[in-house]
Amino acid sequence: MDLKRILITGAAGSIGKSLRAGLVGHYQLIRLSDIVDIGAVGPGEEPNHADLEILSDVETACAGMDAVIHLGAVASEAGFDTILGPNIIGAYNLFEAAHRSGVKRVIFASSNHAVGLYEVGTPLGVVEAVRPDGFYGAAKAFGESLAVLYHKKWGLESASLRIGSFLQYPTEVRHLSTWLSPRDMVHLVRCCLEASELGCAVLYGVSANTRNWWNNPEAERLGYRPQDNAERYAKIIENSALPIENTDPAKRYMGGFIAAVDYGKTNQG
Repeated sequence: MDLKRILITGAAGSIGKSLRAGLVGHYQLIRLSDIVDIGAVGPGEEPNHADLEILSDVETACAGMDAVIHLGAVASEAGFDTILGPNIIGAYNLFEAAHRSGVKRVIFASSNHAVGLYEVGTPLGVVEAVRPDGFYGAAKAFGESLAVLYHKKWGLESASLRIGSFLQYPTEVRHLSTWLSPRDMVHLVRCCLEASELGCAVLYGVSANTRNWWNNPEAERLGYRPQDNAERYAKIIENSALPIENTDPAKRYMGGFIAAVDYGKTNQG
């Protein structure tokens, strides 16, 4: 599929900046959308400041685009009231606006936190039921469901990327399994944009880590061949050679510290 005009929401975030640098020059136009400053735009770039909670704003952002990379959201765990607008209403507005605007593909930034309450050591691919570890993960699972709905009913192709730990390099033991390097993130997104047929795929955004927890058949089908491995940093990460302590929820579950948050206690103050 020949996709020339690409919208990136959440373009001012860390992933957005990496994709902006990695995709510019490969496509006719990159439209960069965020509610905060995205900096000066260069050749082949165009600014946009859509509020994800306003459908008409998102329709304007999607107008004339061939594909959308949807990164825009509250990017970490928070209370439901904080997550609701940008992450849930915003996800609906994005898929609806893409459908109305004739967008061909949506690359949705899901998260490993959509399955964060699986225990470490559980064989996990892309067909098992979601098990979110918090409101952030639940919102990502909702977005994955929207991707299925809009594909099955209206033919909108999509890829839901369950992004692991997107960092310049890993800094803790969990990252040795979940790390996604900037270089591999760009490669994964380009695989999704340039595949002749995408369908409605679910993929893990993870590098070629020796300790990787997840099976990634759809990514392999699309030609994803990650180059980076977190293991090269293992010697400088404290306790990297020790077994995982399963009595601590933050270590027992794939979602890490978010899986250990007790909302009942939090809500009681």
